Amino acid sequence: MPFQLITLEKQAGVGRLTLNRPPANVMNYEMLVEMNQALDDLAKDSDVKVVLVRGSGNRAFSAGVEVKDHLGERMPLTINEFGKVFHGLRNLGKPSIAVVNGVALGGGCELVAGCDMAVCSDKAQLGQPEIKLGGLAPIAAALFPRIMGERRAFELILVGDNVSAADAERFGLVNKVVPDAELDATAEALAKKFLALSGIGVKLCREAVHQAADAPRWEDAMKKAVELGIKTWETEDASEGLNSFLEKRPPVWKNK
Repeated sequence: MPFQLITLEKQAGVGRLTLNRPPANVMNYEMLVEMNQALDDLAKDSDVKVVLVRGSGNRAFSAGVEVKDHLGERMPLTINEFGKVFHGLRNLGKPSIAVVNGVALGGGCELVAGCDMAVCSDKAQLGQPEIKLGGLAPIAAALFPRIMGERRAFELILVGDNVSAADAERFGLVNKVVPDAELDATAEALAKKFLALSGIGVKLCREAVHQAADAPRWEDAMKKAVELGIKTWETEDASEGLNSFLEKRPPVWKNK
């Protein structure tokens, strides 16, 4: 599938979706369409076990969604297409990891939040400046309270100041901050950890976490987690994992 504003690579079980609109990888409507096409492709590819999302170059993960696309007839089209990106990430069926290799502002910061995990360069800055333009960052409003609690969400969304990589880690927005020179190696090492696991096991465990986070009540979260727990232990891979442990040998996954 030819793309103009992103690149999509697949190698040895790892999908790599790269925003490729230098210098700041600002997402316009056309790029968002391509991103959704790529996410749909990655979701359908059973050979891909984990997806890395990053920006080209070393200046920016993404400086956000094109300001001009917030005006006129393109505004609702762009916002709707941007929302589809997060449905695509949620429904990937495999872990997504944001590799934050520079500034992640506005929609770029929301994209970090939309991935399951994030590793971050110590030189990066993250923030939601939309309020300074008089608007709302809708995905941040939906995801930030879930990720970091209401107090931090209010601070980032309503004040609009950038935060350092270290603060983003402290808030829970990113999982790990590493020296800039170690970012790619750290991301690749994390991706390889998923390659050693059962694909169906990771898929079901990921779904359990998402469903629990989405559930309105603790009792609902527990019910869904138990249902998925039973489903997980009924898989061929779970049986293989248990037997390999008892037999003291490495498991051979079938991803079934």
